[in-house]
Amino acid sequence: MQSVKLSASVLAIAAVSATAAAARDNVQVAGSSTVLPYASIVAEAFGENFDFPTPVVESGGSSAGLKRFCEGVGENTVDIANSSRKIREKEIAACADAGVTDIIEVRIGYDGIVFASQKSGPAFSAFEPADWFNAIGAKVLKDGEIVDNDYNSWAEVNADLPDVEIAAFIPGTKHGTREVFEEKVLLQGCEDTGAMQAMIDGGMSEDDAEGACMSVRTDGKSVDIDGDYTETLARIDSNTNGLGVFGLAFYENNTDKLKVATMSGVEPTTESIAAGDYPVSRPLFFYVKKAHFGVIPGLKEFAEFFVADEIAGPDGPLAAYGLVSDPELADTQAMVSEEEVMGSSM
Repeated sequence: MQSVKLSASVLAIAAVSATAAAARDNVQVAGSSTVLPYASIVAEAFGENFDFPTPVVESGGSSAGLKRFCEGVGENTVDIANSSRKIREKEIAACADAGVTDIIEVRIGYDGIVFASQKSGPAFSAFEPADWFNAIGAKVLKDGEIVDNDYNSWAEVNADLPDVEIAAFIPGTKHGTREVFEEKVLLQGCEDTGAMQAMIDGGMSEDDAEGACMSVRTDGKSVDIDGDYTETLARIDSNTNGLGVFGLAFYENNTDKLKVATMSGVEPTTESIAAGDYPVSRPLFFYVKKAHFGVIPGLKEFAEFFVADEIAGPDGPLAAYGLVSDPELADTQAMVSEEEVMGSSM
């Protein structure tokens, strides 16, 4: 990983001193595999440029990271949870029950969810949400009826797609990417095909229909990947017809192995995401325990450092890796500096 040396302006974020009394002297981070490479870049740069130990960054998925984050307050709990989705109300409640009441939500930028296949494989060049819903939805609309999905090839789903067996590798349910994929691709595809309305007309409540729209088939055509994107890449490497769901940054750093498709006619790029044109994009976050500020050495400094212009701005190392810089980054910087917790401005 390329080392990052920073200007005096960033190094002046805080007067650094690693002498604070605490049983644990390093920041501990867990969560999203999408945010993992960004957090790792920042942690390494932080260790090189500050007099604090390099933070320990672990993966495991957004849900798993937030679960660990909400276990309580104290040196035996993580300080930061990375997440590729917003924290849920039930997670906020679980945090509160365990004494984690002052949470700072930090948006670091934006990422796109892309659909990529083996470089030398069939030409999957363009998708609509309806294609993915019809390919892997548990139940689909056929001849006016909602039936169990029995499509075998992509060409059966859409004649413009290759006539090869459906082999989709999608993020497992503990990943924040899965939730965005369900809502922005499967649910949208379900609506576009008329399947959702047919479910409602058949007697389902709207909530039940939404749940059915986001359910995936379990006959092997769609495979949940519980690991990170490297596992998805390995599955595609061993399956010529395989299609995977990735974060934009991972794809951009593996263009020698993968080729990407458009979604709704838009190519996924940092520019199309920043402009709001690419339909499958999402903000990325990390969550911090305010109670650990001043207790875990370097925690606030690390949070401020993460969103500094020289790190998370359009010319920083995170953008170079694939993060789409947040146009409201200055507001985030002020929020972290002022230790503004969730709900305090409501």
